[in-house]
Amino acid sequence: MLIKLALKSVMNRKTSVMLTLLTIAISVMLLLSIEKVRHDAKSSFSNTISGTDLIVGARTGDIQLLLSSVFRIGHANNSVSWQSYEYIKKQRGVAWSIPISLGDSHKGYAVLGTDDNYFKHYRFAKKQHLQFAEGRAFHNAQEVVLGAQVANKLHYQLGQKIVISHGMGNTSFHHHDDNPLVISGILAPTGTPVDKTLHVPLAAIETMHSSGHSAPRQIVNKPTAPNHDHDHDHDHDHDHDHDHDHEKQNDISSNLQSKPGDLIGTTSKLTAFMLGFDSPLYTLQVRRNINQYKEEPLLAIMPTVTLRELWEMLDIIERILLLFSVIVVLISLLGMLTSLLATLSQRRRELAILRSVGARPRHIFSLLITEAVLITALGCLAGVLLFYVIQSITQAWLQSHFGIVIDIVLLSGYELSLLGVIIVAGTFIGAIPAARAYFYSLADGMQIKT
Repeated sequence: MLIKLALKSVMNRKTSVMLTLLTIAISVMLLLSIEKVRHDAKSSFSNTISGTDLIVGARTGDIQLLLSSVFRIGHANNSVSWQSYEYIKKQRGVAWSIPISLGDSHKGYAVLGTDDNYFKHYRFAKKQHLQFAEGRAFHNAQEVVLGAQVANKLHYQLGQKIVISHGMGNTSFHHHDDNPLVISGILAPTGTPVDKTLHVPLAAIETMHSSGHSAPRQIVNKPTAPNHDHDHDHDHDHDHDHDHDHEKQNDISSNLQSKPGDLIGTTSKLTAFMLGFDSPLYTLQVRRNINQYKEEPLLAIMPTVTLRELWEMLDIIERILLLFSVIVVLISLLGMLTSLLATLSQRRRELAILRSVGARPRHIFSLLITEAVLITALGCLAGVLLFYVIQSITQAWLQSHFGIVIDIVLLSGYELSLLGVIIVAGTFIGAIPAARAYFYSLADGMQIKT
């Protein structure tokens, strides 16, 4: 009977009740959305790189190696020799390896030298493969693959030629103009540092640095006094130099036409490399061996573990998001309180009539409490429905732009407990106008003119 009467009372005040319902629904939707993003952002951050068991680089800090190799932040102090890379990748249990060479850039975006294994084995966001929005992977040392953000921000297209610059950052004083690269592919958005990276073959890095940094040719001045023997010798030397330069040019030309892995020699240096294993048991064993490697000081880190450690250093972000959630709920509940108090003065005659037909003060109190619970519960239900609608609309956008993978699942126990807290809080909020109505007298209600 009390619930039926509360429903009729609510329907009689449709406009004000609908506004209150909408306020609560939006607040609940925001609360659940913030909590969802807070939880999934942490999970997605831990899956910035996925499926990689070890990252190996020169001995430094765990986080520094992770930032330089995965996030392209900072610079590696030392490099890894090609011999060490070749030796380690042949160890028992190693299923695949991805070499990484950093140090060049293009208009502020990092250039990453690697090989075909990068596109085959690199994973992100719960082991998702890299996909091509346009084109294909590089096939020779004259091609480059762009991340989605690079292509979008710089308005690049397939087949366009670009020039790589030496050094990281927006400003470079040395450009590899003699080795322009052709865009062969553009990756689909991932929401990870891959989007802000240009990918080139290791052979291209080797070619650019070997040809771009070669010593300038020396010019020999002829003597003032005629000396035919010397002139003859000089002409012979000149022809020899000319032949040597011609051979060098032929070598460079042949290098540019070679396959991505053909140019890598024993003098090459890597920033780091990634390893995948057949079994987790091999991961721990090889990691220990690498950290004790005697040929050169190396460090092997488990990226998932280091990513969690890095997120814990940034736990202030979680606290800020949680604070926003609490503020949103408080504002909605205060809005409901304001609405109930505003309509209470208009309902004094209604309450007086109920008293006149036999309703006691406790019945009036219970009626207003029931209305508050009903409005809060309906607002929570509408907020949950709105939450799922927003998830389905923004799921793909959040992943492609921010790298946050949203899984549309049923509400967790924690989220249901949040809704329970809101309903309880709404009950206490409704008790304030109910307590005021409790003390309204019958005479006070009958004195209001119609």
